[in-house]
Amino acid sequence: MTTFKKKIISFWKVLGPGLVTGASDDDPSGIATYSQAGAQFGTKLLWTAIVTYPLMVSIQEMCARIGLVSGHGLMGTIKKYYPPYILYLILLVSIPSIILNIGADIAGMGAVGHLIFPEIPVFVCSISFTILLILSIVFLSYRRIAMILKWLCIVLFSYIAIPFMLKINWLSVLHDTFIPKIEYSSDYFIALVGILGTTISPYLFFWQASMEVEEIQQCHLVVDKRVIHSMQSDVCWGMLLTNIVFFFIILTTGVVLFQAGIFHVDTVEEAARALQPLAGDNAYLLFAVGVIGTGLLAVPVLSGALSYMIAEAFDWQEGLDKKFHEAKGFYITLIISMVVGLFVNVIGISPIKALIYTAVLYGMIAPILIAIILHISNNKTIMGKFVNTPLDNLMGFLTMLVMTLAAVALIML
Repeated sequence: MTTFKKKIISFWKVLGPGLVTGASDDDPSGIATYSQAGAQFGTKLLWTAIVTYPLMVSIQEMCARIGLVSGHGLMGTIKKYYPPYILYLILLVSIPSIILNIGADIAGMGAVGHLIFPEIPVFVCSISFTILLILSIVFLSYRRIAMILKWLCIVLFSYIAIPFMLKINWLSVLHDTFIPKIEYSSDYFIALVGILGTTISPYLFFWQASMEVEEIQQCHLVVDKRVIHSMQSDVCWGMLLTNIVFFFIILTTGVVLFQAGIFHVDTVEEAARALQPLAGDNAYLLFAVGVIGTGLLAVPVLSGALSYMIAEAFDWQEGLDKKFHEAKGFYITLIISMVVGLFVNVIGISPIKALIYTAVLYGMIAPILIAIILHISNNKTIMGKFVNTPLDNLMGFLTMLVMTLAAVALIML
């Protein structure tokens, strides 16, 4: 085996929860948000991929470190060290927002599945994807689930490939990437808030911490500087992948749809349909397959995050490493969240409205959660010698400030 291959294999082994967390952030609902931003404003919002990257890395690294050092998920740590009303407030806001997010993702997968296989109705596609996910999570081991999720991340590269099939003015792209163009309009700031809300999502905080706990339990790791450094590399690369992908989604829709005069995209299937005549069948299929792949990746993360939160809040047995009879409450919560999400669309809530409601709820809770995460990360009783550095605190504060301003903007707009 060559040295290069050994390095690639070694690098792949380092990647784990951080990669899956980052990749799951580019879920079908996120793709819809990025597609709308590109269709409406062209490449003017590409700069957000650069600005949000260090903010995402900062907060996800803190969550991962809390999980590694404390041996508890984020909700378990909050329950142990904070008043009960904080715990219930987080659950009150998180449960409906995550379920709406699951519903939007399942609807997006079903609609795109119908585009690829027109003979199968949308709802049948949605039901099929939901059943597949439930059976996979309940009957497969944690190791198998983690490996499948890790390999599903590769589907995201389909979005990176699409722009290279198109004619693009790369100098203009570089200009818009590094020199922000701010438009002082409500539509522009709504798009900006939407990008922030779907990129720095609270459910990822809980998933990241819980997955790190699963990792140390599965691998029987002793937390030291080497383990912390490995986790930090994983988080950095995982968040880099998600931001590269959302950059290319905005780029693709910004170049193709915006320039063709298509300024409004409500759903991912609309984006896929619009791309086909303008960018060709290959681009259309890559975009559509990417939606299904990211949905298969994101829905288990969303439902899993909710299950970990509720299980930790009520002291239930938890973990994807446990069999169904060993953690019934955990798995029943996971199944119910998917089924309720599936039927959200039946009661008349459109996927795009679900995304708006989700963004509002995430915007309300994110600044509070980030403040709590900062407090935990600086608590020597919990974190010992692995408390935040001054740079960690600076970046965490900036993240909290940005999300607070986004929440205020969301209310005022």
